[in-house]
Amino acid sequence: MFRSSNVAARIFERQIRTPAPGTSVHCARLFYENLVPSHTIYDVECPDHSFRKFTEDGHYLISFSRSSQDLIVYRPRWLSFCCKEDNCIHDLPQKAKRFESFFTELYTVSLASNNELICKDFFLYLESSQFGVFVTSTAPLHDAPSSGEAVPGIPSIDKITFHLLRLEDGDILDKKVFHNDFINLSHNMGVFLYDDLLAIVSLRFQTIHILQIRDSGNLVDVRAIGTFCREDDELFLNSNAQYMPVSDPSQLHHSENDEQTRAHQNPLYQNSTFLSGIKQRLLSFVFRAIWNEESDDAQRVQSLKKKFYFHFQDYVDLIIWKVQFLDRHHLLIKFGSVDGGLLVTRVADQHPAFFAVYNMETTEIVAFYQNSAEELYLFFEMFYDHFHPRSRSSLHMNFISSHSNNIYAFEQLRGIKKKATLTQFVKKMLGSLPFSCQSQSPSPYFDQSLFRYDEKLISATDRHRQSTDHPIKFTTRRQPYTLKFKIKTGPEAGSVDGRTKRISSFLFHPFLPLALSIQQTMFSQPSINIHFRK
Repeated sequence: MFRSSNVAARIFERQIRTPAPGTSVHCARLFYENLVPSHTIYDVECPDHSFRKFTEDGHYLISFSRSSQDLIVYRPRWLSFCCKEDNCIHDLPQKAKRFESFFTELYTVSLASNNELICKDFFLYLESSQFGVFVTSTAPLHDAPSSGEAVPGIPSIDKITFHLLRLEDGDILDKKVFHNDFINLSHNMGVFLYDDLLAIVSLRFQTIHILQIRDSGNLVDVRAIGTFCREDDELFLNSNAQYMPVSDPSQLHHSENDEQTRAHQNPLYQNSTFLSGIKQRLLSFVFRAIWNEESDDAQRVQSLKKKFYFHFQDYVDLIIWKVQFLDRHHLLIKFGSVDGGLLVTRVADQHPAFFAVYNMETTEIVAFYQNSAEELYLFFEMFYDHFHPRSRSSLHMNFISSHSNNIYAFEQLRGIKKKATLTQFVKKMLGSLPFSCQSQSPSPYFDQSLFRYDEKLISATDRHRQSTDHPIKFTTRRQPYTLKFKIKTGPEAGSVDGRTKRISSFLFHPFLPLALSIQQTMFSQPSINIHFRK
């Protein structure tokens, strides 16, 4: 810990003192108390684009055209200009207040075609190879007709296309297309990236597609978890189909294409005696867990009647809501009712939900909890960072503050816990599981060991927030709690009409003192401010 807050004194102290083992990076990050985005350019002249985020390594700024057809990628650069006037040190010249002074456009790529649009809320970045994953899709059909292979009540999208791009030059390397399916793409909710593995949740067909992103730029199917769990399950069932009774003789006559279609249909919603593979694993785990609770056979039967058979149909009706990787072999799967599968987190918490840990190699359920389980919450509280698996090549993502690694964040959690009943608190906390992939900014200005700020107005989580005319203050954590900088959205003079609803979003560079604040209102152009260190 530095003895002085003066940057020159800190540099000299760094030369003569050696930090404690394992704390060198944390000591270096203390310099961000002196390097802050203290200057703001209001209403910057910039292209009419929808800006998404900075990549985790800070090399690219991702944006989309207003027509949702094109991808535009920028390279962040530091402000540089020439000035002959004597007062240029006090105010920037007009030519330096443009968007192009901070960012250089690298290229524009047309992703969407025909009636497809780019999903602006979706973007995943593979830092090790600088690949980006984007999605285009057609409009969803909410009153889609129910078919035998699909979950009733889930909308249908005619075409969903995943694009793999090399961000260095904008080359489209590979595509993966889903037809007549539904994937929750809002804020990456239905897709999770861990190292080179990509998990895509098909809500409509209740299948978890595991893909691998090769260094060559190919999307390779690894496995599909849902109807089948092992690679040879389909072959085994088809080879024994000739010995199974058929209720409808007409089903004996079908083409080869019909056979392939029926093989990928979900038996849960057909006139079939089989449940899906993942559902059978779940029911087996619940049965064995209840069976092992009692040692007496008579007590076991009574316990099974109350806890298993009475709720059997409830377990059968569960659908997969969301999935995330815990490591390369284990998935955290959230199950719930059909009604809650499409709702946002704060509303979906009101529906009963369950969490299962699934081993992809052994195809076994290794743990199962309800969303009110205190045991799971204890794991969540003590090992929060383990629920945020990070790529081995991602350096900046290792310093995101959480109540598992930051005492100030833990104190905030304890304050929330005191204001609610235990059951409500546990459901609220577990409602965020599984986490959305790459949904937090690694910017050091969100490090709660360095700065204090109002998390109701701004936080590391990638979400739109209600805008305010008051600037957002960032003060130091250490005494004397000095105000270091402010972030103000919208025009410098404030909004003229206070009744208009305004939404703000913030894009922070992962390590530079550079940020964009974007304020959007109905029927008007967004107001973009650039915050930087002058």
